[in-house]
Amino acid sequence: MKRILFIDRDGTLIKEAPPTYQIDSFEKLEFYPGMFKYMSAIAAELDYELIMVSNQDGLGTPDFPEDTFWPVQNFVTKSLENEGIHFSAFHFDRTFAKDNAPTRKPNAGMLTGYMHNAAYDIENSFVIGDRITDVQLAKNMGCKAIWLNNDASLGASEIKSGIDALRPFIALETISWKDIYEFLKLGLRQVQHNRNTNETKIHVELNVDGGGHASIHTGIGFFDHMLEQIARHGKMDLTIETKGDLHIDEHHTIEDTGLALGEAFAKALADKRGMERYGFALPMDEADAKVLIDFGGRNWLVWNAEFKREKVGEMPTEMFHHFFKSFSDAAKCNLNIECDGTNEHHKIEAIFKAFAKAIRMAVKRDPLSNYLPSTKGVL
Repeated sequence: MKRILFIDRDGTLIKEAPPTYQIDSFEKLEFYPGMFKYMSAIAAELDYELIMVSNQDGLGTPDFPEDTFWPVQNFVTKSLENEGIHFSAFHFDRTFAKDNAPTRKPNAGMLTGYMHNAAYDIENSFVIGDRITDVQLAKNMGCKAIWLNNDASLGASEIKSGIDALRPFIALETISWKDIYEFLKLGLRQVQHNRNTNETKIHVELNVDGGGHASIHTGIGFFDHMLEQIARHGKMDLTIETKGDLHIDEHHTIEDTGLALGEAFAKALADKRGMERYGFALPMDEADAKVLIDFGGRNWLVWNAEFKREKVGEMPTEMFHHFFKSFSDAAKCNLNIECDGTNEHHKIEAIFKAFAKAIRMAVKRDPLSNYLPSTKGVL
C-alpha cells in the first residue's frame, strides 16, 4: 500500500501573505526556507505520494479571481517539478470558513477517495501543515500530522483551546523542513506494549522521538513522578498504566513496570543503525548523579547508590535498584549508576533525570548515516 504526504501550500511550501493570506500576485510569493532542499530529498529518497491540499477562501469570486491565482500556482508547481518534486494531485477548496463545507479543511470531503481506497496506507501517512486545522484534518482522516508551527499568532485562540486534545495526533512539531526530512527518513520509533502476569497488568506506550509528554499511573505517587522525569528530560512520549497487587506490597508493581518499560525500549530500538548507542550525564542541588548507558544488546547493572531513608513518599528506596535492574535486563542494555548527596529526594530525582538524559543521548540518530555502532555487525 502507498503512503501519502498530504501537504498544505500556504505557510508550508510558501510563506503566508498577511493581511489577506491570499497569494494572488508574484510580489507576495516567497518559498519557505529550506523547503526545496529537503522536499527534493523526500521526493528522491522516500516512498511517499505527494498530494497538495489547501483552503483558498473565495477562489473564483470577484475578490479573489482565478486569473490572479493560477499563474502563481502554476509557477509554484513548475518550480517544484524543476527540483524533482512532483505532486500527483492538487485539491483546493474554494469555500469560506463560515460555510463549514465538507470539502473544507479540517473536514476531509476532498480526500475521501484516498481514505476508502485499499491501495493507500492512510494510517501511516501524514498531513503536513502550519495550522491546527491541518492537525484536525489528520485526526479526521485517521493518520498523524507534522505541524510546521512557524507562527504562533496564526490561529492563536484555537491553538490554546484545542492543542492538548490534538497532541496524540501530532507526530512532529517543528519550524524546520530539515526536521521533517529527518523524521520521515528515520521513521517513528513508537510502540505499544502489554505485560500481564498474575501480579500485575501493565500497558506501555512509548514514542522515543516524541516531545516529552507523559501520562503515568502506577498507583505509587513518587514512582509516577520519577517516571515522568524520563519522559520530560528524555524528550520522549510515555504512557504507563500499571495495575498491581499493591494490597500486598510495592515490589511487583515497581519491578514489573521496569521490565515492561525495558521491553518497550527493546522493541522501539530494534534497528540501531545510525544511533549513538552510548549516553551519560547530572547534578541536582547537592546531589551528584552519573548514569552511563549502552544499548549494546547485553544486560548489566552497576549500582553505586545508598539511601538512608526506608521510603520516599510511598516508595521503598530499596526498589530503585530493582527497577533499574529490571529495565537493564529487559532493554538489554548496560547501566552504570552512581550517586552522592545528602537529600534522598534530590538523589533519586537526579538519578532519574540523568537516566533520561543518558537515554536521550544514546538514542539520537543521524539521518545521513546507516552506520551500525558495533564492530560485530549486529546489536
